[in-house]
Amino acid sequence: SVEIYTTIISPEADLFVESMQEFQDCTGITINWNGSQEFEAQISVRVEGGTAPDLAIFPQPGLLAKFAGNGLVPAPAKVADSVDANYTADWKNYGTGPDGVFYAPPLGASVKSFVWYSPKTFADNGWSIPTTWAELLALSDEVAAGGDIQPWCAGFGSGDATGWVGTDWMEDLMLRFSDAATYDAWVSHDIAFNDPKVQTVIDEAAKILKNPDYVGDVASIATTTFQEGGAGIVDGTCAMHRQASFIGGILAADYGATIVNPEDTDVEGGITTFYFPGVSADQTPALGGGEFVGAFSDRPEVQAVQHYLTTPDWNNKKAALGGWFSANLGLDTANVADPVNKVAVEILQNATTFRFDASDLMPAAVGSGSFWKEMTAWVAENKSSKAVLDAVEASWPAN
Repeated sequence: SVEIYTTIISPEADLFVESMQEFQDCTGITINWNGSQEFEAQISVRVEGGTAPDLAIFPQPGLLAKFAGNGLVPAPAKVADSVDANYTADWKNYGTGPDGVFYAPPLGASVKSFVWYSPKTFADNGWSIPTTWAELLALSDEVAAGGDIQPWCAGFGSGDATGWVGTDWMEDLMLRFSDAATYDAWVSHDIAFNDPKVQTVIDEAAKILKNPDYVGDVASIATTTFQEGGAGIVDGTCAMHRQASFIGGILAADYGATIVNPEDTDVEGGITTFYFPGVSADQTPALGGGEFVGAFSDRPEVQAVQHYLTTPDWNNKKAALGGWFSANLGLDTANVADPVNKVAVEILQNATTFRFDASDLMPAAVGSGSFWKEMTAWVAENKSSKAVLDAVEASWPAN
């Protein structure tokens, strides 16, 4: 019997349980799936109280790192070898603790490096999908010159979390205009937040987000909710919207969109995605997130479950049930029905670099504080890029 403790609850959890049924029948191992929305708080209580679960699915690397050397058991060689074979090195790094020990293999994934658009709108206007940043700006100019459709729509509004959309733009562009090492140094504050390399990135973001020819009233971005931000691609009033894979479900539920394939150019309200391009066509970094499976026991049956979750066999079974994907290199896109998730898998499998959302990894005072606030002021008040970066730098905790 193996307990898996997680944030994933029903109905999503039901598909996880179903995906493990054949494994349970084959091995005789009973998996007890324990989903809780109180996971982040309760995992510490359980570990400190001596009732740690066998396996825990951590929703971000930062929380996982808290238990490295503090209850987590190093991943056995068989799990490490499977991760080496089935994932890119970046994913293994995120499951490795600050002590350099590999603890937790990846599970599911999410991708943020998307531009949403309407294939019908693009086809009707003869627009081509850009494959470089320069081509993306050139397309934006072409759309703007037409006069009938706004090139971009965006919204930073999200209640107390207003501004996070702006940080995502910065993160994606940081991966494109700097290398992975610079991104990591930015996250860890080994380079200052107002470093010239960061200044370059916010200046590139400004070419779109602070250009009224592209976005209309720049200040209104701050008061437009992130849900409303993409509505224009559904009704045809704007051409492009940069947002993570999850926005498709929101636009379908709230604005009548239909998720389609790029070839479906005759569907009114049909939307899909293309990859948010790099500086060159062969530069394919990906920004996103994912979960990691850490073990608090080294019993053979626990190791067997942890290993099985790294295999192409399980990943294909789980994906085929719908609504889920991973970065496993053995995942066949034929088993991923949703066309956007299919593209996400292709992005992950071909990514030259994968990095987690930087603001989620930075100290909370910055990542979910000054960074959000200053990106909002950047559009709402036309605050200068330099002033924004200087303000975030000044807010970085001393310790």
